[in-house]
Amino acid sequence: MKGLQRSQILPTEEYEEAMGTMQISQLDLFQLLDQNHDGRLQLREVLAQTRLGNGRWMTPENIQEMYSAIKADPDGDGVLSLQEFSDMDLRDFHKYMRSHKAESSELVRNSHHTWLYQGEGAHHVMRAIRQRVLRLTQLSPEIVELSEPLQVVRYGEGGHYHAHVDSGPVYPETICSHTKLVANDYMTVLFYLNNVTGGGETVFPVADNRTYDEMSLIQDDVDLRDTRRHCDKGNLRVKPRQGTAVFWYNYLPDGQGEDPLSGPSPFSHHLPLLGWVGDVDDYSLHGGCLVTRGTKWIANNWINVDPSRARQALFQQEMARLAREGGSDSQPEWALDRAYGDARVEL
Repeated sequence: MKGLQRSQILPTEEYEEAMGTMQISQLDLFQLLDQNHDGRLQLREVLAQTRLGNGRWMTPENIQEMYSAIKADPDGDGVLSLQEFSDMDLRDFHKYMRSHKAESSELVRNSHHTWLYQGEGAHHVMRAIRQRVLRLTQLSPEIVELSEPLQVVRYGEGGHYHAHVDSGPVYPETICSHTKLVANDYMTVLFYLNNVTGGGETVFPVADNRTYDEMSLIQDDVDLRDTRRHCDKGNLRVKPRQGTAVFWYNYLPDGQGEDPLSGPSPFSHHLPLLGWVGDVDDYSLHGGCLVTRGTKWIANNWINVDPSRARQALFQQEMARLAREGGSDSQPEWALDRAYGDARVEL
């Protein structure tokens, strides 16, 4: 009934406030960006920090245009020395970014979405989907039932989502686009709701690579994370087919195998050696390829697990209390979802 909302807007005010309070010297910033420590900033080193673009997806052309506009690269070779970087006034960079309005095609994510409640009392189709996820993942009901609602997403022609991982650091433009808080998305179940006429594949750029190196994602102006230009170069592409789903883990196991609630891991009956949440699995990097014809509809179920066992236990106890105290008459169907956010902030 509420309709769809744009999945990403440019967080101009929040971005400027964050940048204004950032306590870091220009030298420290240079050293942070200079990943190979050669004293020179190559384009791919700057591209690797796309989130400096205030929600825009930066390309080599974008960066060179910016260098030219703020006179940061006098010799025009696309490489900044420490001296050139030190001579640059960062306020000119912020001014340049403010003055260039980003089109939808230039955002990290170009889609619209809404949320559908799946808890007790939800529509029978929503409950059936949740039961299918339970059977598929073989996780305990406590974990799945306390995860967030179903996100339904529409990508129109020209829609895309550049490659990302579903958990990890929070950045302004993706601010944990689903949880907005500290819970991590341990698993992702992505449902394809229609057949797409052209494009719209889900790409896993580095799936099955023997090694992972963030800088190797960008070579010779080819950015494997760019789903508008280079989806065809990804290792694995899944074509949308109505009624199918793809399911993956976003984390590696930590090997401890102990559940904060009852001792054994809630995942132990699924994978005997699987423990609580370990490190983010870099190979889960994925994105939505450019929709070249028609419309793409998908839905996402993210299975949320907090990296802290103790906090996960507290959260589950709090959700159980709310469920006990609030009956169907006194509690609207979205109350638990709102409480989800409140409990996360408190914890």
